[in-house]
Amino acid sequence: MTTYLQFFDAGLEPEHDLLGGKCASLVSMTAAGMPVPPGFAVTTALYDAFLAEAGIAADIHRLLAGLDADDVAHVDAVSAQIREEICSRAIPEPLRVATKAAYDELMARCGGEVPVAVRSSATAEDLPGASFAGQQDTYLWLTGWDEVREHVRRCWASLYTSRAIIYRLKNGIPDDGLSIAVGVQKMVNARVSGVAMTLDPTNGDRSKIVIDASYGLGEMVVSGQVTPDNVWLDKVMLTVVAETLGDKHAELVPDPGSRSLVEREVDAERRARRSLTDAELVAVATMAKRAEKHYGSPQDIEWAIDADLPDGVNLLLLQSRPETVWSAKPAAAPAPVSHAGAAGLSSFTSVLLGANAG
Repeated sequence: MTTYLQFFDAGLEPEHDLLGGKCASLVSMTAAGMPVPPGFAVTTALYDAFLAEAGIAADIHRLLAGLDADDVAHVDAVSAQIREEICSRAIPEPLRVATKAAYDELMARCGGEVPVAVRSSATAEDLPGASFAGQQDTYLWLTGWDEVREHVRRCWASLYTSRAIIYRLKNGIPDDGLSIAVGVQKMVNARVSGVAMTLDPTNGDRSKIVIDASYGLGEMVVSGQVTPDNVWLDKVMLTVVAETLGDKHAELVPDPGSRSLVEREVDAERRARRSLTDAELVAVATMAKRAEKHYGSPQDIEWAIDADLPDGVNLLLLQSRPETVWSAKPAAAPAPVSHAGAAGLSSFTSVLLGANAG
């Protein structure tokens, strides 16, 4: 069943066509010994088998033919019809049984039932010149097989949201051969999280690392709901070049009572200090450099510090994708940027990184 389900640590090649961009990256980073939370991929082969058995593939091809990206009403109608078919058709019993077995194995590896994230991983992600970040859905802090099964299906359906269809049309990404995998991964109880780029997104300077960090889960950072701390470091010395403290007014944290995530206000004292210590900044920057060396190109990573793990092993790597803006340009001496008054650049950095919920 490795064609249909693949654990990140199975030792198999990270095949993009089988795993999609996100899960292929998680498999590659796991193989490289990076601290990736455990999980498995529901592969594109399983999704494709579901479409074939349910007789949906032909309907999708017919509905997408000749779509005009500017006719939003028509795109919305097509999107709704495709997603309804994906969410309502029966999944063949062998595919359900295999996925349940993989979920049970992950829970056993984690020592019992733990919350998971269910993350879309499309084959159209992170293509050269077109970062597909945030086009498909991710669901956090899900508990129990019934929730996971339902949200795997929702991830499949998110391949055909209106925004995803329009994005592909406007970027010339064909729907023929398009598929999606889904990652099911142990949830991180993030005390602090954020993003990092192994170049300066304001000018492409590869001698810098830029980190955005805030309290709680990183979704509030990448979606722009909070203004995070924004820190520039020298890539060689790992010393702070400049920093701007963000407001960090709220955090997304788990609520044991409701077994879900809640938004909580951050008190004034925590807002007024940087969310990462000096040692944690160096650890995040070091991880970002390691990802860049592994992939051989500037990277845009997502990371988190797990409140349930001890110092030294609590920094986890959640995602690494190629930086696509400056990396596509010829190398040149970066234009000087005054970081001293960079209070307004943090939100720009977040936008450039992509509002990625995945």
